[in-house]
Amino acid sequence: MIEKEITREQLHAYLEDALSDAEMSGIEKLLRDSEQLRFRLKQVREEQDRGEHSLGAIWRRERLSCPSREQLSGFLHGILEPDVHGYIDFHLKTIGCASCLANLDDIKEKQAESEPQKKRRRKIFQSSAGLLKAN
Repeated sequence: MIEKEITREQLHAYLEDALSDAEMSGIEKLLRDSEQLRFRLKQVREEQDRGEHSLGAIWRRERLSCPSREQLSGFLHGILEPDVHGYIDFHLKTIGCASCLANLDDIKEKQAESEPQKKRRRKIFQSSAGLLKAN
């Protein structure tokens, strides 16, 4: 990474922890050595603190491009329209949205926790259904 190539948007993403590990590490290394970059980061932080009102800032702050948890669950189960599935795949894999990746991990974790309960219910139902057929 070269200091001059670091954009304002990358600094915003750095503050929001929305970059890849490699990008975060690269910016951190540059910040240690560059007073000018630290000053630019301070300006970006001040913009965020005073609630920048540009269209891009509102879009990032409100996460308008992020899918809902229901859409992420549908993505996980493969039940979405192809266009929506493609967008979410792009959002997760190419953009690497940390918030959505965390939501997806949470959904996977909750589903894994509920699997034993589903198996137990199915087993109880099957045993009960067998008794009903015998009568």
